[in-house]
Amino acid sequence: MMNDTYCVAQMARAEIDALTGPALLEFGTGWCGHCRATQAPLAAAFAQYPGVPHLRMEDGPGRALGRSFRVKLWPTLIFLKDGQEVARLVRPLDSAEIATAFALMAA
Repeated sequence: MMNDTYCVAQMARAEIDALTGPALLEFGTGWCGHCRATQAPLAAAFAQYPGVPHLRMEDGPGRALGRSFRVKLWPTLIFLKDGQEVARLVRPLDSAEIATAFALMAA
């Protein structure tokens, strides 16, 4: 299910690595214009995958989880399968591109 708020409390990288099945990990902030611009195309693509967990993590200086994934720009979408990255999109605005990444994760 698509999540609409960024989680301030950070998960440990080990928790992410231990996930089973598909999951979307999104890094960004609520005040970021690029992050807000991505939400409509993300929602359009997400509609085809309503059961996929959406982990929306607030990122910024000193946030260890984002650094462990080498996040440099927001939003960064990391598509996971069994805790392993299968696709990454940075500042995506095309729902078809996002849907392609979802398909890789769900395969």
